[in-house]
Amino acid sequence: MKRNYSAFAEDIPAYSGPKAARETHADLKQLSAIPGHIYTRPDLQILPGQRRFSKMPWLVPMLELLPPASISHLKEWGLSTIFVLAKNYNKLVHVWESVTAMVELWHPQTNSFIFPEFEATILLEELEIMLGLPRYQRGEESALSYTVEQINSWSILAYITTKKNDLYSMTSGMHVHLLPIAQWITSQCKRKTTNYTAIAKAAAICICGVILFPEADGAISFGNLSIIDSISEGMKNGQAVLGFLYAGLTSEALEGSFYGSVVALELWMGMHIQFRAVEDLTMECKTMLNHPLAYVGGRLHMSPRAWCKTAQVKGIHAWRQNLRSLTVADFDMRPRFMHGRTIHLPQRTGLALRLLGNGVLVSYNPDRCHLQCGAARMVVPLLSHFPPIQERKRGDTQDERDMHSAVVHWEGCATSAIQAEVEEDDEAIAEYIEALKKLQPAGRDA
Repeated sequence: MKRNYSAFAEDIPAYSGPKAARETHADLKQLSAIPGHIYTRPDLQILPGQRRFSKMPWLVPMLELLPPASISHLKEWGLSTIFVLAKNYNKLVHVWESVTAMVELWHPQTNSFIFPEFEATILLEELEIMLGLPRYQRGEESALSYTVEQINSWSILAYITTKKNDLYSMTSGMHVHLLPIAQWITSQCKRKTTNYTAIAKAAAICICGVILFPEADGAISFGNLSIIDSISEGMKNGQAVLGFLYAGLTSEALEGSFYGSVVALELWMGMHIQFRAVEDLTMECKTMLNHPLAYVGGRLHMSPRAWCKTAQVKGIHAWRQNLRSLTVADFDMRPRFMHGRTIHLPQRTGLALRLLGNGVLVSYNPDRCHLQCGAARMVVPLLSHFPPIQERKRGDTQDERDMHSAVVHWEGCATSAIQAEVEEDDEAIAEYIEALKKLQPAGRDA
């Protein structure tokens, strides 16, 4: 993974201040005023039935053939939770009505969900814990997964096979097809070959392609192939996964296609909105039986014996009404699995962090979601001078400079520890809600 910083050893230019942020980006508008936002198109049906989220009949049979040595490699690389989710993927039922209603509240400039009284987003730390991914720690910026050069898919796949016929079947255009890779794994396992590391690498491509980077029907992009390949090298890929999901939410909110980890989104919705742990329940929650939490909830302090707060919410209209009237009390700001966790925040007001990935640089504004981050808010953060979504051009000098700048900002970011409760200033809350009214949807009716 080539990263040449020597040409950019000079100091990163200092932040130019709030004035630049105000001049670069217009004030936030109501979602209904954003051109092309699906909030204004209640009749639009995009998500249900998309083939990129269809069942994979080849996935579970292939995983059941994996030798123990290859499974050990996957666990060593931090993919235990992804492996469990992949083995049970065909049992999961995506509730597209709830996902659609959530996407309608996604603001493409703040990269957050706009509720009547607060903003919320999927935090990097939440995503890493929910999916069991290796966690980013201060001082590990060099281990953040991304590339700055053009990606040669064959050089990555060559570790699996060097047969040209296999390589041709696995790739087309700018995508890698998962089914031929799964077929190669199956043949290797049935022949009882001892190439356990190569089998594990191939399996990682398949399970990460399905759970973390669903983009096309049974295929992933070259960029995401590079991210997955770096996992075996000890690289941290949480930022790439979250940035890809953010970009997919923005694409869908603006009437484009939806991509990204819908499993991560549903885990997040389950922990914050749908379920609440109740210790004295004796019966299992039927709503959770086909939810991702049914398989990974234990590590998040959420058992199937939970109370489903949205059990009576059925259909797109009911989900819209529920989410557009959601209050602070209805949203579990600090689930138990986040208590005591350290949250990384921007260095200063108006300067967002950016999530590193292979496709785009994505603005990350956790400080806007102060109730999640566990700190009382006295002012509404200004918009960053960074564009919300910045397309990358690998191999470009400016791109390498931008990535280096993003790494430096992560290296110097602030941190905050999440507490079980946060003391709030009532006057500050009132002032914040008044400012938030400029961002929230104009109406709550479906």
